[in-house]
Amino acid sequence: MNLITASAVVKDFSGHRALNQVSMEVPEGSVYGLLGPNGAGKTTLLRIINQITAPDQGSIHFNGQPIGPDHRPMIGYLPEERGLYKKMKVGEQALYLARLKGLSKHEAMLRLKVWFQKFEIGAWWDKKVEELSKGMAQKVQFITTVLHEPKLLIFDEPFSGFDPINVNLIKQEILQMKEQGATIIFSTHNMASVEELCDHITLINESEVVLQGKMSAIREKYRANKYLVSFQGNPEKLSKGLDPRFELLKLEENGMGRQATIRINEGEGSGKLIRNLVEITEIKSFQEILPGMNDIFIQVVNDTIQKKGS
Repeated sequence: MNLITASAVVKDFSGHRALNQVSMEVPEGSVYGLLGPNGAGKTTLLRIINQITAPDQGSIHFNGQPIGPDHRPMIGYLPEERGLYKKMKVGEQALYLARLKGLSKHEAMLRLKVWFQKFEIGAWWDKKVEELSKGMAQKVQFITTVLHEPKLLIFDEPFSGFDPINVNLIKQEILQMKEQGATIIFSTHNMASVEELCDHITLINESEVVLQGKMSAIREKYRANKYLVSFQGNPEKLSKGLDPRFELLKLEENGMGRQATIRINEGEGSGKLIRNLVEITEIKSFQEILPGMNDIFIQVVNDTIQKKGS
């Protein structure tokens, strides 16, 4: 079942169309990536789902019902532009925001103690927000977003300001919340995180959906019939002995030994390539190179620009 369904959403701002007939279905209990270049319309869609603004046309449904005020307690939203009160003490502010989400003081204190200990920021309870580093402040805002355990979590660039260790910490928390039944929508420019976390994605460019679906299906669709071969033997012999049906893209020698990147022409199978390689060299490993989300992102966006320009 879909927790969020966006149907033909249109949003205009002062003559600029931010979203044009955007539809999206977010399955319950999934991590859903909302991707696109800067200014594509991602944040506008997130703000509509969070009821900060309303669509000019189209609709948003939450668990099959038109989204409304009753659903706000079920949503946690971490915007790209963070909004903590700088002069307020960390603990006092976290408690205040937790109470706004409907938690009692007692329950909020219990949960905050667990999260502050987990994120190793307990010593900052009585410090003012302005005394925190950017990463520390990000941790506090992340905690206040998830503390009330909402059904839907919306993260806009959640890894901004974090070092690699804390990025990994946040990723693990996102996956754990998914395992506990939460549905997560997040927008990011970090394509490695998309590959690691997302079950489904929607890619928006210039206010319109240009790519959508399961991650596995999208990567399969954009496969380029490229293979990485580690081998032992004379590189020149491999180069000269390779059948014309196969294209040698790269030969290199690195810490992994000698490697060749080979593309198979359309209609040819990997078995034929393996048989050819066995005749001319000793294969140590053989694997298909599936396109990364970064390559797919660039290709789809560039293709869209070219189509509109032609």
